Amino acid sequence: MDVKAPKGTADILPPDSEDWRRVVEKGTALFRTYGYREIMLPVMEHTEVFARGIGQGTDIVQKEMFTFTDKGGRSLTLRPEATAGVARAFIQHRLDAAGLPVKLYYRGPMFRHERPQAGRYRQFRQLGVELIGSPYPAADAEVIVLCAGFFSGLEIETDLAINSVGDDECRPAYVEALRKYLGRHEGKLCGDCRRRAVENPLRVLDCKVEGCAEVIAAAPTIEDYLCGPCREHQGELEDLLRAVSLPFRRDGRLVRGLDYYTRTVFEFQDPKLGGQNALAAGGRYDNLVKELGGKPTPATGFSIGMERVMLAGPRQEGRSEDGVFVVAIGETARGKAFLTAQGLRGAGIRADLDHLRRSPKAQMREADRGGFAFSVIIGEDELAGGYYTLRNMSAATQERVEEAELLETLRRRLDESGA
Repeated sequence: MDVKAPKGTADILPPDSEDWRRVVEKGTALFRTYGYREIMLPVMEHTEVFARGIGQGTDIVQKEMFTFTDKGGRSLTLRPEATAGVARAFIQHRLDAAGLPVKLYYRGPMFRHERPQAGRYRQFRQLGVELIGSPYPAADAEVIVLCAGFFSGLEIETDLAINSVGDDECRPAYVEALRKYLGRHEGKLCGDCRRRAVENPLRVLDCKVEGCAEVIAAAPTIEDYLCGPCREHQGELEDLLRAVSLPFRRDGRLVRGLDYYTRTVFEFQDPKLGGQNALAAGGRYDNLVKELGGKPTPATGFSIGMERVMLAGPRQEGRSEDGVFVVAIGETARGKAFLTAQGLRGAGIRADLDHLRRSPKAQMREADRGGFAFSVIIGEDELAGGYYTLRNMSAATQERVEEAELLETLRRRLDESGA
């Protein structure tokens, strides 16, 4: 029996899981300050949600989705991204009934059958936001500034690249020009890009294969094909980013691997990570809700790849000591230790105790290993006298605390120590 985690998945163990939790909590707290509320989506959807939403011609739909047939003969897919699911929920639950815009954030695992590498797994985790209902550049600017604030709060330096991929009015002419250009250089393209050049030429621009990169470098850019409204939208967005002093660069070859994007696309990149350097990406998707059967509804948003964020080395406050470990000396003290720990937990204080009947010295080592700020010692003398011995683990000092005063004293000492 193979007891390892499946290929392309990873266990996140303590204490690393505590770092992940802090980063996620910092991000979601920031999202809430911007007025976003959490949506919790199922990890699987009817396959049609992604096939229609993301696009049949994308690599994700053609090669990367985990799709299966359930016992009722329905085709289901583990979500490869969350935006299509958010749009489905928006339609199903009529979230526009209370008024627009609707501002949502999500977190959780996504699934794609890709070749595992640094920062890219078959099960990976994302944070993201969606602002549904506004067609204006200020909505794009808000989500971009919000994403920048997430990285700034973690002291991760990023480069912001932005582009416009046009809309249904101007993009077809560019796609046709790009298809003709790629056809003239077909022999230099990889096998995947030869297929993409016919089915979905924009996806070629995202290829990292060396030979394809040479062709891409000389390819026409969409800027020359943008219609007036798209050009105006992009100009207003750039003006807003300048107004808040957020640096960015235009990248005329920046695209996304999903068909639903219109106009604005952007990436926050960390050059230190090499070829797979996008920490977050997003943009505008004005056609997705309609494509999934809803009313035409503009929207914009982004997703953050947590594995790559953690590779980028977010600033951590450090693992401060907190809480209390209850030490029992002798068999008669174990019942009292159990009740004491339960009382502290009920009062909202992190507390633990020995479950292996170890020696007092071993229990103190466990308290130190667990990062507890204090230990409460209960032995024969404490039981007989109706008091506790409270030990400050870092200062190695002890004091006697009457039983009735333990909770108040502990709270005061924890506040004083900053735990």
